[in-house]
Amino acid sequence: MAEPIIYEYSSPGRVGAALPEAEVPPAPLADLLPSEFVRTDLPLPEVGELDVVRHFTRLSQQNVCIDTTFYPLGSCTMKYNPKINEDAARLAGFAQIHPYQPESTLQGALQLIFELQEYLAEVSGMAGVTLQPAAGAHGNSPESCWRAPGMSRRVIRGKPSSFPTRPTEPILRRRQAAGIRSSISNRTSRAESMWPRWRKS
Repeated sequence: MAEPIIYEYSSPGRVGAALPEAEVPPAPLADLLPSEFVRTDLPLPEVGELDVVRHFTRLSQQNVCIDTTFYPLGSCTMKYNPKINEDAARLAGFAQIHPYQPESTLQGALQLIFELQEYLAEVSGMAGVTLQPAAGAHGNSPESCWRAPGMSRRVIRGKPSSFPTRPTEPILRRRQAAGIRSSISNRTSRAESMWPRWRKS
């Protein structure tokens, strides 16, 4: 059911907040603001506090979120991020970084990036790891891959639940995208995935 806009809950004279008595004497608005900055009316909705809370709660429940469901496609950041990650990302040292601020003021963040690269390389057994790509699609299908020997195949296969930009890559390269079947639990049999992963048209 569609949630009405909050103006549809409005009723003249309804107040949603109870403010305490002012501790300073009131002053005429004209003494505080120039007349060109004063509006004669402000058509905001007049709703009670409970109406406001319920309205925005219902709207929030229409979002795909970690508390209610799993989102299998889209950006890697939309799949599953623990809430603790959101808390860490909002730390002032991260949230207030600006791309053009002096490098001398970014040493903490650069150290964290470097150490994470080293940890990932050690755990994975790789010679090196980079965090440079801005997103999964950034390194999804580099130009060198399509120019590599043996890449003249016309049909490229992939799982429907793979990164959503992958099916578009073959089409942009004037190739045909074909799906690899998977079970309801998103599992793929060895035979289905290995034969033929690439096939010529």
